Amino acid sequence: MKILHIIQPTSGGSERYLFMLLKNMQNQGYEHILVCSYGQNITSYKDYISDYKYMRMNREISLVDDTKAILKFRKIIKSINPDIIYCHSSKAGAVGRIANIGLGYPIVYNAHGWAFNMDCSVLKRNIYRWIEKILSVFTTYIIAISDYEKNSALKNGICGVSKIQTICNGIDLDACKKQTEKRPITRKELGIPDDAYVIGCVGRLSKQKAPDVFVKAASKIKKRIPNAYFLMVGDGEEKLQVSQLVENYGLSECFCITGWVDNPMAYIVLFDQAVHVARWEGFGLVLAEYMWAEKPIIATNVDAIPDLIKDGINGYLVEKDNISNIVEACLQIHDNEVITKNFKVEGKKRVLELFSVERVVCEHMDLFNRIVSEKS
Repeated sequence: MKILHIIQPTSGGSERYLFMLLKNMQNQGYEHILVCSYGQNITSYKDYISDYKYMRMNREISLVDDTKAILKFRKIIKSINPDIIYCHSSKAGAVGRIANIGLGYPIVYNAHGWAFNMDCSVLKRNIYRWIEKILSVFTTYIIAISDYEKNSALKNGICGVSKIQTICNGIDLDACKKQTEKRPITRKELGIPDDAYVIGCVGRLSKQKAPDVFVKAASKIKKRIPNAYFLMVGDGEEKLQVSQLVENYGLSECFCITGWVDNPMAYIVLFDQAVHVARWEGFGLVLAEYMWAEKPIIATNVDAIPDLIKDGINGYLVEKDNISNIVEACLQIHDNEVITKNFKVEGKKRVLELFSVERVVCEHMDLFNRIVSEKS
């Protein structure tokens, strides 16, 4: 079965999701072809795809550039003659589905988080919502990465219940293990004192992930936990502002921003606490990684996060942008060994039961086989 994947310019969760899927579908009787934007690094994909093609595709909306991308992808579709087209994220979903109009190939779309749920103006939300409604007509199946995403689509009238299927996200447990064993990261390398209590987060430095909130909470936590050290694993468009904020709060001696890394799990194992204070979230892949690493978690009570974190059972849920909530939850974990142990045990149990990549792959294969069978 030949699957043509198109992914928008990104370095976030959707790219990691696609890599994980392709790697673990290897030797299952599928041929994968990848279409991505110029400048996107595909080195890690090469062992898992039969071919790849570049085309110009920008994240921003542009009538001229988007029209060129649609026409280019339409030519690619005709030349590849795939059994299924799989579109990853909103921009690739728009380009892919419009390009396929009139060609009739089965097309699967995974938004990896609805654009209309982002923290943006009402006008933008309505535009995104109507785009998704219109394009759903040209979609064979929509994959939701969480029950929240599915319910959100149905609530907003994006499609009917028969067209959308939840395939909850997951993580590659073997890859997590290899990251921690291949090249362990030490505290000494990062300049972290041996006696430090490390509070960390992994994610893009962007408005969505609220790195500013993490820094503001850190400034208050440091006053209550003198040996606290803060580790931020990631990079992004707000790195300069975040670095300035760290300096303004006088945290430079106890704060490290790593930049992009290809082995985040090697850093996660250094955490005493893991924090994820996103303002909106379609799933929150890093939460599953925190659970696998047996880290007590603090996360915001937004969107799909409560699908992973059950408050008081495998972590604490706090209100969005609420600094005092974060500080209080941090102190509860720091001061109570019983809570810490319970969160670790319940988190590991939950990720092993529900969020493995093997389940994600099997559910994709079932869907792909069903689509081809229905077409026949």
